[in-house]
Amino acid sequence: MNKNTRWTVLFASMAILLCAGSLYSFSVFAKPLSVSKGWSMPDVMLAFTINAAIAPIPTILGGFITDKGKANISIILGGILFAVGFILTGFATTKGMLYFSYGVLSGVGQAFAYSGCISNALRFFPDKRGLAAGLITGAMGGASVIAAPIAHSLIANFGVHSAFIYLGTAYLLIIIVALFFIKVAPANYQPVAEIKKEAVNKNWKQMLMSLSFYFIISMFAIGAFSGLMVASNASVISQTMFGLTASVAATFVSIYALSNSLGRIVWGIISDKIGHEKTLIAIYSVIAISLLILVNIRTTLGLTVGLVLLGLCFGGTMGVFAPLVMKTFGPINQGVNYGIVFIGFSTAAFFAPKYAAGIAAKHNGDFTDAFYVAISLVLVGLVISVIYSIFSKRKAF
Repeated sequence: MNKNTRWTVLFASMAILLCAGSLYSFSVFAKPLSVSKGWSMPDVMLAFTINAAIAPIPTILGGFITDKGKANISIILGGILFAVGFILTGFATTKGMLYFSYGVLSGVGQAFAYSGCISNALRFFPDKRGLAAGLITGAMGGASVIAAPIAHSLIANFGVHSAFIYLGTAYLLIIIVALFFIKVAPANYQPVAEIKKEAVNKNWKQMLMSLSFYFIISMFAIGAFSGLMVASNASVISQTMFGLTASVAATFVSIYALSNSLGRIVWGIISDKIGHEKTLIAIYSVIAISLLILVNIRTTLGLTVGLVLLGLCFGGTMGVFAPLVMKTFGPINQGVNYGIVFIGFSTAAFFAPKYAAGIAAKHNGDFTDAFYVAISLVLVGLVISVIYSIFSKRKAF
């Protein structure tokens, strides 16, 4: 295989996830959709909750397909399902249709595409896992940088439903082109002469019997909670707590998304150098600081600093866990193993957005109480990560 093939596959995978990651810009669509249909914000946000909550099933199935050497099937199926679901959302006239098209079809599609892309890419880069994971998850996290302002403009000029149709059609075309460049990583692929072999290769049953699994999945859920809470409500938070206009708020959604994307790359590279355990301790510490800033500094500067720090750390959470799972349980069963660990993320995705929106609805748009809950959770995560770091060094797990 040509030595440049892995980079071509990585960039094609990034293009696909750059489209699929636009699901995280839902906060730009949520309020116009609520106004257009007369649905409550919690009801609208349920669509976002659904697509994230069901993600473990297609993620695990996509991982199973990938582990069988058919990552391209998972990616093709996922990419097309995502785009079609996005388009159909533009035709949704009932909440049920919204939940099916955006929540189920696009959610399932994103999960299949993500599962295939991330596991396939990591197999191509055994020598640069942090960088590869950072770039590929960074594309997904950075999607909103592009999608949010474009969506806002389309909504303003053509309406929210047309915006879904136009964007979905563009995504479908981009994904189809990128699929031509997707190749499956050969078994035991090594781009250089010597790559250190993995210490272990555990299947999902063996992983579930390991104490490490329960630490990792807990840390994933806690690390993702605050990031998901803000990702799905960033536009609303900017408007209700900081008094910004919808147009300016869309800019802050992009700032958050850009930070999210950069965080995946930066923390991924850092984890390659100092280890995943120390990286997670640093991430949880910064998350707590960022949330305190958002609660206590109600200025544009406070919003900027808080969102940038939180976005960097949310991205770091997404970028660190895939290589951590491969390091801990080996590459052979990475697709299924990471799919199961991803349940931690999906659990947070199920509770965080709707919980935050519900709290804000009871307090005239103020998310303060939700932020304090997130702070408490991340402090628990910090303790867990310290314990995990100590015992993993002693190989006690």
